[in-house]
Order: sequence, then structure tokens, then C-alpha cells
Amino acid sequence: MTAADTSDSPGPAGPAGASPGGFSMLLDDQLCFVLYAASRAVTQRYRPLLEELGLTYPQYLVMLVLWEHGVVPVKDIGAALQLDYGTLTPLVKRLEANGLVRRERSPEDERTVQVSLTEQGEEMRERARTVPSAIGDAMALPPQDFDDVKRILRQLTRNVSG
Repeated sequence: MTAADTSDSPGPAGPAGASPGGFSMLLDDQLCFVLYAASRAVTQRYRPLLEELGLTYPQYLVMLVLWEHGVVPVKDIGAALQLDYGTLTPLVKRLEANGLVRRERSPEDERTVQVSLTEQGEEMRERARTVPSAIGDAMALPPQDFDDVKRILRQLTRNVSG
């Protein structure tokens, strides 16, 4: 690399890779890339922990909703996880095939499918209790930073979802 390669000389995107509006076109400056890389790294860290439970990461998220709320309509699980019905249905069916949940039509409204934990699904909660602390330890963030990151990411999600 030469001095010219690292200078702020205008290129196709302007000085230092800036685009109109002053935002950088450099990969390292992209918030979306940092989020993507962090998401992949965290999900990878979950993989061996969840393999011990026989779960994928999306299945684990469904189980978290059920452990927290008990019997939940599929629609509400989708809302909690921001997943559409077409994505969520195969996840729930796989959990049902593995004996962790059961799906039943609501007696009050036949159109509503409710998901509940089986005894095996309830028992898995105890085995899964170590997952959050293992992930927290791997992240190695002070509690205040952990809370700040969650707060900022939730705000970012609200801002771009609107």
C-alpha cells in the first residue's frame, strides 16, 4: 500500500470514502456490518451450548418465550420474536416432533393455535439455566455496558422498524 492509497484523496465516493451526506462508504465504518458481525459471533457462541440441549438458536428463542409465558398463541410468539408465521411454524413443528411442545387449537377460537410446553420442555428449562450466564461471561461486558447495549439496540430497532 502506498501513501496515496491511505490518503484522504477523493475517490469514487469522495474524501475518505464519504458518500453524499457525509456518511462513510468504508466497510469498517458501517454500523450494519458491526451489528451483523456481532450477531454472528454471539450466535456462534450459543451453538455448542444449545447443541447440548438439542436446540437451534431460533428454537431456543421460542422456548424462552414459552418458559416465560406458558401457553402462548403462535401469533404472540411470532410478535415476541419478530418472526412471521411461515418462519415460525416449522420451528414449532420441529419442537413438537422433538417432544418439547404441543400445539392445540384454542377452544375459544378454532383459528388460534396455542403452543404449550410438554413435561420434557419444562424439564429442559433447568438444563438451559446455565446458557445466559455462559453467554454473559463470553461477552465480558460490565453490567452497565450490557444494559446500555441492550437499550441502544432496542432504540435502534424501534427507529428503523417504524
